[in-house]
Amino acid sequence: MEDKWETLPVSLSKSTHKSLEKMGFDRMTPVQAAAIPLFMNNKDVAAEAVTGSGKTLAFVIPILEILLRQETPLKKKEVGAIILTPTRELALQIDEVLSDFTALLPFTQQLVIGGSNLTNDIKQIQEKGANILVATPGRLEDLFQRKDFGLNLPSMVRSLEVLVLDEADRLLDMGFKTSINMILSYLPKQRRTGLFSATQTDEVEALIRAGLRNPVRITVKEKKTSANAVQRTPITLKNYYLICESDEKFNLLVAFLRKHRDEKHMIFFSTCHCVDYFSKALSEILKKTTILSLHGKMKRRRNAIFSDFRKLNSGVLVCTDVMARGVDIPEVHWVLQYDPPSNASAFVHRCGRTARIGNTGNALVFLLPTEDAYVDFIKLNQKTPLERYHVQDEVETTDVLPRLRKIAQKDRALFEGGTRAFVSFVQAYSKHECSLIFRIKDLDFARLARGFALLRMPRMPELKGKSFPDFQTIDIDYSAIPYREKAREKQRQTNIKRKQEGDVASSKKKGPKKKVQPWSKKQEVKEKRQDRKQRKENSNKKKRQLEDDDLDELIKDARLVKKLRAGKITDADFDKEMGLEDDKPEAETLE
Repeated sequence: MEDKWETLPVSLSKSTHKSLEKMGFDRMTPVQAAAIPLFMNNKDVAAEAVTGSGKTLAFVIPILEILLRQETPLKKKEVGAIILTPTRELALQIDEVLSDFTALLPFTQQLVIGGSNLTNDIKQIQEKGANILVATPGRLEDLFQRKDFGLNLPSMVRSLEVLVLDEADRLLDMGFKTSINMILSYLPKQRRTGLFSATQTDEVEALIRAGLRNPVRITVKEKKTSANAVQRTPITLKNYYLICESDEKFNLLVAFLRKHRDEKHMIFFSTCHCVDYFSKALSEILKKTTILSLHGKMKRRRNAIFSDFRKLNSGVLVCTDVMARGVDIPEVHWVLQYDPPSNASAFVHRCGRTARIGNTGNALVFLLPTEDAYVDFIKLNQKTPLERYHVQDEVETTDVLPRLRKIAQKDRALFEGGTRAFVSFVQAYSKHECSLIFRIKDLDFARLARGFALLRMPRMPELKGKSFPDFQTIDIDYSAIPYREKAREKQRQTNIKRKQEGDVASSKKKGPKKKVQPWSKKQEVKEKRQDRKQRKENSNKKKRQLEDDDLDELIKDARLVKKLRAGKITDADFDKEMGLEDDKPEAETLE
């Protein structure tokens, strides 16, 4: 079939056509052609399509058309549609696409995501209304439970027509199941629901059965040129792999980025500390290249960084898997996976940040010699064949690690950042999902430390009792390494002075000396404490919800008793409403 919007079996409004034309979308993708007519004809839809296939328009257009065709227009404080996404970046992107349409339509929209001011979100909804809400689960759950400023979101969603769960598989992977179930409990049953994802997991299947009524399933896959298989990445994407040692990786990365200086790149690392360290390291080496960094532990800065990178024509975004799903960044030429992801499906999602909506793109994953089996694993597990990339034939490599070590001797931020990055990488590696391929016992720690440009080997449990004759420790006074940032160094000196004064005072007191834990152990304890805190908060939310439900039930029962005493209902009606009919003994059947 042709792929122009006019060929759809349902007609679109003039305003939608005008917006599509203005945005340059004169053709539609297979998932759009399949999902839009079904959604607009009041069907629940569960769509699975490869990343970069145009799923956003596949639900944005039906939402707008359904709301436009309502007999009674939505009032200011009525919510007609909710779009739920797993990350702030994806929510920002959907909100941006939606804005291009609503500029010509009588609908208000609101973006409610973590990291923004909750009070401001409430005020915006109260003052401007929110016919369409684009939200992340945690923030939307908060809004349902808040009563500040007169906000009553449960009453506002009584007119809800459409619910969309975008990247539904990741919504569940990220632990939002409890939040989603609580949100669903507030929404009317008579609604259209759409689930859009790149993969249909068991959790998504369970959600489809629970939240959709007789859903139509849509699956769009990319065909391979060879006839008997399908692949899960776009056919316009070229996937490469590179085999190198740990102490060669950074040099090869720098050489690659120098050769492709005028292009746009995303580099994926396994941990937040690695993102912080290597983005700083690249900024020190590649002075003329724009280097940005983004990971999940960033708060308010994330939205601005994401927006800045989207506007760049060339540059580098160093990031974690928080940027691996759904986000659409224009003209990304290369996706570089410095660290292979811990989850196999994340490999495909990372690659999908390039070669989107029919455009061409390239992806390259760095592997150690001991990890070469990952190539066959990805080919079988993710239906994604990889071609070997011979970087030595493409670029001229120079050793920049000695230069990085010299900088670390003069900048404490780089020195400490390298140590934290190394420790976090080793710990992430030890927990890798593909443990048969990524085995910590195969790691050459001396080479790995050289690849991180470390000045000395860190103290951590994984290295206890080991010696590293191949690693050259720099013989300097590490406590004397200053922060390059003057204000930070001044604060450090103040802290040292306080500690010395405290040690003098404590030495006069009797008692055993407190054992100092290594940094990695402190981090592990901190993460466990945060997990316990989160579980406790979730438990309290559930408890409050149950208490509210019990209170509502008691109020309902009390009203029924009053009606019975006043003679407004019969005993039979009372028994029926109270659910007492089933408690009465059944009449025996005589033979």
